[in-house]
Amino acid sequence: MSAARVITTPAGIIATRVPRYLSTIRIWESLYALPFCFMGMILAAEGWPGWSVFVWITVALTGVRTLGMAANRFLHRKEDVHNSRTANRHLPQGLLKPWEVFGLMVVGSVVFFFAAAQLNNLALALSPLAAAYVVGYSFAKYYTWACHFFLGWALAISPSAAWIAVTGRLDPEAVLLSVVVALWAGGFDIVYGCADLDFDRKYGVNSLPKRFGVAAALRATKIMHTGAAVALLALGFWLDLSFYYFIGWAIAVSLLAMENSLLKPDDLSKLRSPMFQYNSVISMVLLLFTILAVTL
Repeated sequence: MSAARVITTPAGIIATRVPRYLSTIRIWESLYALPFCFMGMILAAEGWPGWSVFVWITVALTGVRTLGMAANRFLHRKEDVHNSRTANRHLPQGLLKPWEVFGLMVVGSVVFFFAAAQLNNLALALSPLAAAYVVGYSFAKYYTWACHFFLGWALAISPSAAWIAVTGRLDPEAVLLSVVVALWAGGFDIVYGCADLDFDRKYGVNSLPKRFGVAAALRATKIMHTGAAVALLALGFWLDLSFYYFIGWAIAVSLLAMENSLLKPDDLSKLRSPMFQYNSVISMVLLLFTILAVTL
């Protein structure tokens, strides 16, 4: 059977299309967001919230991430062609059609709203605001150099959303955890803005590195990550968590400090090194030790 024949069969289409869809929404980056979401869930419930809540929170986050990532690719598909960091993705290369990515947006929206409806009334009522934010935040780069903070808050929604899913209310502890995520993720977005500096200058995209320079941008990242570490420490004391939490905090902060030490204003080559890809490890460490702190 020829390769062309295989690709045009239903099984062949699924085998080629589904991996492209998953890559387009960067499904592996869920490892960055899910642990903080589950931290919010575990802390709100002061333990295990039950399988139903866990499943619907996971489904909701997967849906809204699919919506947000697909929207980012769909809305910025023309400029992605010219950015060396994004030009090799499936949509710029023509391996996916715009309508397919738009379809991912629709599917993500439906899944998200349905999952929110299974949780509680407040989760459902706030879900359109969350959906609108994750679609619209990426336009901030056309208007302000502070766009990195908008990205940070797009990811920071998840722990507060999980808290609401468990308790039906938004407590200040959840907001503090969201601040941690906003500072952590926003700081890393500034770093990637340094890598995109030439593109941003050429195409008129705003960023903190473009406005203040790479050296100032890296200092801002360190300040934000220091703030995230302090806020995370304060959260542990506020909730009176056991020493397991603080062990996880120490490990995570050490990894974060190591990542920041790798980058210099005149040398961003370590940005793509394996040592700089500890973000998912950091969040997983925090989740693991939070579970230990709450359950043991």
